[in-house]
Amino acid sequence: MQRFFLAAALAGALSAPAVAQDYPGKPVRLLIGFPPGGNVDVVGRIVAQKMSEGFGQQVLPENRTGAGSIIANEHVVKSAADGYTLLVVSGAFVTQAATMKKLPYDPVRDFSFISTLVKYPLVFSVRSDSRFRTLDEFIGFVKNNPGKVNYPSPGMGTLYHLAGELFVSMAGIDMQHVPFRGGSEPLTEVLSGRMELLIDALTNSYPHIQGGKFRPLAVTSLARSASLPNVPTVAQSVPGYEASSFLGIAGPPGIPGAVVERVNREVRRVVALPEIAQRFAEWGGTPSASSPEEMRRHVQSEIEKWKQVVEAGKIELP
Repeated sequence: MQRFFLAAALAGALSAPAVAQDYPGKPVRLLIGFPPGGNVDVVGRIVAQKMSEGFGQQVLPENRTGAGSIIANEHVVKSAADGYTLLVVSGAFVTQAATMKKLPYDPVRDFSFISTLVKYPLVFSVRSDSRFRTLDEFIGFVKNNPGKVNYPSPGMGTLYHLAGELFVSMAGIDMQHVPFRGGSEPLTEVLSGRMELLIDALTNSYPHIQGGKFRPLAVTSLARSASLPNVPTVAQSVPGYEASSFLGIAGPPGIPGAVVERVNREVRRVVALPEIAQRFAEWGGTPSASSPEEMRRHVQSEIEKWKQVVEAGKIELP
């Protein structure tokens, strides 16, 4: 009996490298929970193309949209744990976990995290002809006009909403949140002059800033962004403030460690490519590959951070 267990253990140990060596033996699906054309889709497709080249097998991007990627997330959780169904994880993943009372999965236990891809800050912007030239000026105006300034977001519980609530709390100001149903409405509201401040991902705002439509007041990372080196951080006006988003790769629970390691190694190779770094930089992002455990810790810490904002702001979602 002892010899049987020893043989089984040895067989398992020897099979792990074989699994990684044989993987992938067929095309890999990469699910994207958002429509074509957005930054999650664009990054997912670029990474899928480069992974295909490295794997010698196609990595096929598949847009499975609905409920802010929850439908795609749930599909991946229920997929076979063989590494042939992967998911692009976005910042929405952690804010949903922080704000929603019920999800059809556990956002930490039900996923095999593989690697982050890119991290990027948000940016606080105003119209290029706005009266506000600095964030300090904006904060001073809101303090002198409590409750009279509104800021838009693409919806309750989104990263942009929570980043705004954190800013309101830490800056000690009274600014009203106006949620929209996703899309480009927040940008349109600020461009039209109906609202003063846009809080958006740098990946979304960067082309409009470059095009002269928006004036960036501050970025939400602790350090200045290489894409906007002359723009201060929010933390310079509101000490300790930080908010950022990320994209990463995950899969269903229970993927063999050797397969996770194989995908992680390929993601690291792709993210290290100069052309990928350049594409990310064009959108204000920073290449940011990680270990599986580092990604898991990042997801957990972001969920906890935004849960605290939700509880402090008494934000209620279904």
